Amino acid sequence: MVIYAFFVLAGQSVGTLLGRLYFDNGGNSEWMATLVQVVGFPILFPFQCIVATKHEDTGTNTTKRFPLILASIYISLGIFMAADCMLYTIGLQYLPVTTYTLICASQLGFNAVFSYFLNRQKFTPYIVNSLFLLTISSVLLVFQTDPGDSKKTTKNKYVIGFICTLAASAGYALMLSLTQLAFHKVIKKETLRAVIDMTIYQSVVATVIIVIGLFGSGEWRTLNKEMEEYKLGKVSYVMNLLWTSISWQAFGVGCVGLIFKVSSLFSNVISILGLPVAPVLAVIFLHDKLTGLKAVAMLLAMWGFVSYMYQHYLDDSKMKEQRRSSDEGVSEVALVTERG
Repeated sequence: MVIYAFFVLAGQSVGTLLGRLYFDNGGNSEWMATLVQVVGFPILFPFQCIVATKHEDTGTNTTKRFPLILASIYISLGIFMAADCMLYTIGLQYLPVTTYTLICASQLGFNAVFSYFLNRQKFTPYIVNSLFLLTISSVLLVFQTDPGDSKKTTKNKYVIGFICTLAASAGYALMLSLTQLAFHKVIKKETLRAVIDMTIYQSVVATVIIVIGLFGSGEWRTLNKEMEEYKLGKVSYVMNLLWTSISWQAFGVGCVGLIFKVSSLFSNVISILGLPVAPVLAVIFLHDKLTGLKAVAMLLAMWGFVSYMYQHYLDDSKMKEQRRSSDEGVSEVALVTERG
């Protein structure tokens, strides 16, 4: 869990900053910026081969008897991922990193709602308080008069970026809940191989769709010119795209791993835990402005996160108490039986 959480936090922060750096230094291709979010799956092939030799089928034969069901899951999630990545790209292109990451915090609220209907997630006062605070923190950014970005955007583009990021957050939350549902109902395997397979195959589908869009839109013709005119040079252009793809692939592995280890909601909470990292780094390296309204929104978002984590702590304590009581009951029964 620690390794998965590190992948989520590091991949998300680095991927977001590199994505913004791409647009700030002359990158203009929305399709290319979307493609690098999913095209890094080949780095997982060696790990897939390694775990294949150690793989033990701990689940049922559902996936063997009905391979079309599993294929349809990978294809559906891949299509969903491609659309979601495009919405995130548009949001990151038009919004400063500080605003973008704060809006992304709303995905925890969306995920809680979807988890309630799809994964039987229970609502408690602390979770409701968390959802309320995260929603308010995102709504506050609608009233931002000065986006505080080093690369000024028009009000219309700011609104478009806001809507796209909010829609992407809702879509991503739904995708996490559907992934958890697929693990529990269809895949039924708690193995590292299942995590890597899910990450690779849905990334393959998303990559095919985005490549078709890249060539269909004609943006591929401008990529050579874009690389030539990139402010930091050709090498930096290539390295930016390379490490962005690796970062997002690490993020994907971490998210899927946390889903099958705990839940989709917990995976999202770890993602939100990295909320302050990207804005702080953006202020330092990209010279974004941390305005008063953004600071208030960040505090509300962090308050919402703490509220949810406290509920998770209560649930964990209750579970440990139940296990302790159960173990004591078993021990007493065994003792009585032995004495008898």
